[in-house]
Amino acid sequence: MRRKLYGNNIQPCCEYCAHARRATDGRVMLCHRRGIVPLYHKCRKFKYDPLKRIPFRQPPLQKYQPEDFKL
Repeated sequence: MRRKLYGNNIQPCCEYCAHARRATDGRVMLCHRRGIVPLYHKCRKFKYDPLKRIPFRQPPLQKYQPEDFKL
């Protein structure tokens, strides 16, 4: 069996569903099946969409000084 992106055990919630999109206020989802639902609502029509995930921000790189590269 092929391993899914972000693991095989994904908790269903409308935030990652292909049938829903985020409203302009960011606190509710607009679902094609159920209408206006809370952000972490789940239903039987859940279909996972990996492109809905927002990646974590990378930590800033360390600032190096020229003395760090001298022998």
